[in-house]
Amino acid sequence: MSRAVVVAEIVRSGFVEGHHYGSVVALDSDGGVDWSVGVVDEPVLPRSCNKPIQALGMVRAGLDLPPDLLALACASHSGEPFHVEGARRILDSAGLTEDALQTPPDWPVDDAARDDVIRAGGTKTSILMNCSGKHAAMLATCVINGWPVETYLAPDHPLQQVIAETFADLTGEPVTTVAIDGCGAPLLSTSLVGLARAFRTLAVATDGPERRIADAIREHPAYVSGTRRDELALLTAIPGAIGKAGAESVYAVALPDGRAFALKTDDGAPRVRPVLMAEALRRSGVLELDGVDAEAVGRTGQHVLLGGGQPVGEIRATY
Repeated sequence: MSRAVVVAEIVRSGFVEGHHYGSVVALDSDGGVDWSVGVVDEPVLPRSCNKPIQALGMVRAGLDLPPDLLALACASHSGEPFHVEGARRILDSAGLTEDALQTPPDWPVDDAARDDVIRAGGTKTSILMNCSGKHAAMLATCVINGWPVETYLAPDHPLQQVIAETFADLTGEPVTTVAIDGCGAPLLSTSLVGLARAFRTLAVATDGPERRIADAIREHPAYVSGTRRDELALLTAIPGAIGKAGAESVYAVALPDGRAFALKTDDGAPRVRPVLMAEALRRSGVLELDGVDAEAVGRTGQHVLLGGGQPVGEIRATY
């Protein structure tokens, strides 16, 4: 059986003090596997990388949101004010309040946004949790279809069944595991190849719900993550790209020319995720494409190690 391999070295003062193990796959413009390292054909839990696919299931089920809010439905948002206001707009459109959300109360992911909430005397709330946009959209989809909202997270709920069907359709693989994600929603498994294939389908779509999802991400990338996130920097550096990061260091990116990438590390360290994606894009020649800001992409892949407050090393990809 294949195993995850060393995909990055932790280098301090010229000494390799550790490694990250993981797997990476790159699809070519025709959708075939161009290259891969590690394990790419066995099921993983893509975590929040699933969100654009889940949002597609909702749109197929009748959800009709403006592009900014549709992007928020795909998001692991930072909890900045415009994210929170957007989640409330989705709920308002369905005649619901924050009380309907079943996301666990949390602080904003963004440090500055969290500090602002604390300074204002706020507390952890469900709408501040990074998945509240997705959950608000799930609730709105239930209202549109007359489905019960109290049980919207149950795997056998009609909403989750539609999402599971959409997920299997886009990944081209059967769902072998249904876990529970950190937000409480069903978490569907697929391989890294299947995940890349799903993002490719969205990125090359010319019409229909798939194109709506892709265009929402392209037009409002800050709604998918936040104004200070590496994902935003990457998507704005590559014209037409779509992408989504997830917990446990999962990342998927696809281009309108059909190329697509997916990766995961075994240790789940978020610090290495952008390093690996930047290297995958470089290896596949994406940085040489017209219109791509190669320097900006490269910056997303830099992780400097400090010693005494000064740069003394880096995390570098090895494939």
